[in-house]
Amino acid sequence: MYCIECGHLLPSHRTPSTICSKCKTPLATWWDESSQTYRTNRESILPDTMNPYATHSHLHNGSGSGSGLGSPQTGIGGGLGVGVGGGYGVSIGEIERMRSRRNEQTEEERNFNGALVTLELHFERPGNYLMKAMVEVKKMVARTLDLSLNKAEVRETLAKNVDIWMHLQKIFNTAIPSLEKWSLKAIDPTERNGHDVSESAELILKNYDALREDLHYLNNLLVISRNMLAIKDTAQEICAAVRFDRAVQKLVVLCVNVTSKGYDGETVDDQRRQKLNEITELYKKLLVTCLQHTHNWTMGNDRFKMSFWFEMLFDEELRNDAIHELPPDDLNVEKVHQEVRNWIRRHNKKDAQAAKLLEKYSADVKTGYTPGPLPEPEDEEVPAGTEESTSPIWKPDLEDKYEQDRLYARVSHEIDIWWKQVRDRNFDGWVVQMETVESAKERAAACKENAMHRYMPRGQEADHYEEEQYEHPHGNGSLHGDEHDDRSLHGEDGEDEEDEEDDDDSYAEGPLRGLLTEIPNILDTKQIEALHMTVKACIVDSMGSGLTPAGENLQKTRCKMFLALDCGKNLLRELLVFIAVWEQTDQQFIFQITAQIIESFHHNALLPYAWNSLRILKDIVSPAQTVLLRLINYMFRARKDSPIYDDVKDYNRDAKLIHFLYGYFRTRVVPDCLALIYAQAQIRQQKKHHSDFPVDLWDMERAKDGLSQYLDFLSVIAEIPEMRNLLIEWDTVYELIALLKALEAGVARKALDERPLPTAQNPHGNIPPQPPLHDTPHKFPWSGIKIQILIILTSLIAPTNARRNGPGNPTVQSQLLSHEGIMPLLNCCVYDGYNEYLKERATLAIKFLMEGCKEAQDFVKELVPVKQAQVQAQAAARAQAEARAHAAAGGGRQGQGQVGSERAIGRGGEGLPEPSGVGEIDAKVVELRNHLESVKVGKGESSGASERTGGEK
Repeated sequence: MYCIECGHLLPSHRTPSTICSKCKTPLATWWDESSQTYRTNRESILPDTMNPYATHSHLHNGSGSGSGLGSPQTGIGGGLGVGVGGGYGVSIGEIERMRSRRNEQTEEERNFNGALVTLELHFERPGNYLMKAMVEVKKMVARTLDLSLNKAEVRETLAKNVDIWMHLQKIFNTAIPSLEKWSLKAIDPTERNGHDVSESAELILKNYDALREDLHYLNNLLVISRNMLAIKDTAQEICAAVRFDRAVQKLVVLCVNVTSKGYDGETVDDQRRQKLNEITELYKKLLVTCLQHTHNWTMGNDRFKMSFWFEMLFDEELRNDAIHELPPDDLNVEKVHQEVRNWIRRHNKKDAQAAKLLEKYSADVKTGYTPGPLPEPEDEEVPAGTEESTSPIWKPDLEDKYEQDRLYARVSHEIDIWWKQVRDRNFDGWVVQMETVESAKERAAACKENAMHRYMPRGQEADHYEEEQYEHPHGNGSLHGDEHDDRSLHGEDGEDEEDEEDDDDSYAEGPLRGLLTEIPNILDTKQIEALHMTVKACIVDSMGSGLTPAGENLQKTRCKMFLALDCGKNLLRELLVFIAVWEQTDQQFIFQITAQIIESFHHNALLPYAWNSLRILKDIVSPAQTVLLRLINYMFRARKDSPIYDDVKDYNRDAKLIHFLYGYFRTRVVPDCLALIYAQAQIRQQKKHHSDFPVDLWDMERAKDGLSQYLDFLSVIAEIPEMRNLLIEWDTVYELIALLKALEAGVARKALDERPLPTAQNPHGNIPPQPPLHDTPHKFPWSGIKIQILIILTSLIAPTNARRNGPGNPTVQSQLLSHEGIMPLLNCCVYDGYNEYLKERATLAIKFLMEGCKEAQDFVKELVPVKQAQVQAQAAARAQAEARAHAAAGGGRQGQGQVGSERAIGRGGEGLPEPSGVGEIDAKVVELRNHLESVKVGKGESSGASERTGGEK
């Protein structure tokens, strides 16, 4: 046996460490079953007497006849003799070509290539005939994996080897159909959920051994290729040229189809379940590696980011579904698809080094020493000399779509028009104004009238933002009027709306549209990181490459596409719900990456659109909206004490977002919450039966979560000095006091002494069994809401100086008085186990209300405790019976008492029941009166001056 590099005779006994003694080429890479030796394509399997490199004078006899094994005089090619001037089965031309060929690959490349050749055979013709060889292949793959992780030079060398990429592509394209056949039982292809779970489980169990082995191999190969992509441009180009990225996408689909099925049926025993779980986990592991591979393939490369976006955001339907109550956006998805494809076609310039490597590989294909020809390009080559326009020009009458898009130079004219239509309506100026308090009161009253009906947000009632007709001039991108009739927003009657509610995507069990939409339901917080990182890399400004020659920011364009297309919106919803399901805190990696994604929406004025697209008809605030608001809170919390608002542009952008969110709070959230609490009050006052309560406990929990997150948002805004005045200007006090009044009427306090004392029958003082919570949604306590309200009120009314001393904000003081807010605050001075430290919070708010506000002080001075008023009224009645003179004097006291009593109870507002804990309220009133007297005595004239100053303010 001879070395194919130099023709030197090899030793008869060879081991994995054998090298050629002449050229020092390492030999062993894989085990050959036929020769029972370690082999690569560097050695020639020929008898020792048949060295093709040796010069045999007897081959050339002048007549040009060749010699075979049978006789040296057999003329032309007897036996193994070949042709004129040939010998030993190899032509002279081949001999010369082999002699001149030099394998310049490194040891690592040769080892890995040899392993890939064997793996390709393994997947093409599965069987046991390669058992010994596969043992060696496994070792070589493991060693290559280790080198690709730890040695940058090896990683770069492998990444620039086109042969390796071609072998990988062929292996994966061969393996994926086999894996699908072994893992999924296909049924009717017209069904959206096209795989039978039970039969698929049987298939997996039947092919358990083969699946376990092959999934390990594929994952290791994918990890190596992921590491190879770390060198970026050159490796990314070669990966795309051999279409290995497409193979990875097919593998993602397969992994999602397998792992999204539940195999833990009751009929599966423990041993079978263990095997099913093992294969599922291997598929998950492979899916994670696919996501990491995709991240590395797109990193820092706008063309491949757009290619990934193209595959992810478009599905077979090429249309958008209507969003609940929003008017149709009339986005022509087919046109967007065509425009993005044309952009990718125009920007197909390859990395220079990758182009040279691919050209050299193509030249070597005819030699037969390569894995085969490169795949044909999918798109036609752009004509030579065609240059991209640098100044966008839109020609609507141009019939050649490719030329029309080339002249426009941006990614998609359709997306640009869509963005102008759906962005924040206040983008170019304050077009939409805040709804007035009077209108908000009318909304709340209307909601209360219908409170006991089956609760639904007002589908047929347009909210304030929808009433404003704010349109941009669309120019030639105008929309066809007849398309509006095809997208109905509501059912023809209430029953249709109920059906629509039940069909909402967030409650559906079937798969949602989009390549990646199911992934958040499959992976955990650590596994899914690569998906978030890839989305972030595609849309966050800081990870972009700046402006194109046409002045387009491609990161912003991809951000718009993400929300413009249904597949992107579905993925956003799942990413948000993922945070809630896994209870991610704001310190965790996934939460922070998602916050950066949300901020990129904000920079494109698309958070209002995102908010509305996440809405669910049956919820006041949907779970996805709640998480989105939490991320927005995180974003604004970082604004506090930062110099960001030195830039007017940044201030206006944030102020407009706050305006939109508060408008939704006023027109949707508060009226609907007041209606639910009013329904609770009706039952508490025995005016309605508890069976009439319109929603269940789950809906109440979601309503409370949404309200609580909104109040948290307001508390964050109230702490930002530059934004606090917006809340004061919009009279936020109205909503806060209205909620306090409603909670006082609808929800009983949790008393301090509710826990029973130990008795002989109950020595441990255990609480007797309570009815299940789902049976008592009308007693829902709205825990912690009062505390949040008081925190916001305190922030608004507190003095603006650092030490928070001096009179409170006079505007907020006036608003509290006009909305009769003193008694709701006094009612909060009573202990409530559902709101810890409520009394302390209320005391602080009352303190700031009283200081510097003469009207509030006069109110407290005139206030007569409730019990004292009752005693005085009884004494007055007895006095009237005894004597007219005394009756006249007692009547005066009675009148005074009635005034105080009416003020004490009447200012609570709207016929609310007398609050519990009257004694505590009385004590608080006395405490306030004593405090005012001490202030007057202690400060003397300075106190009066302070009051005059407060009055001037």
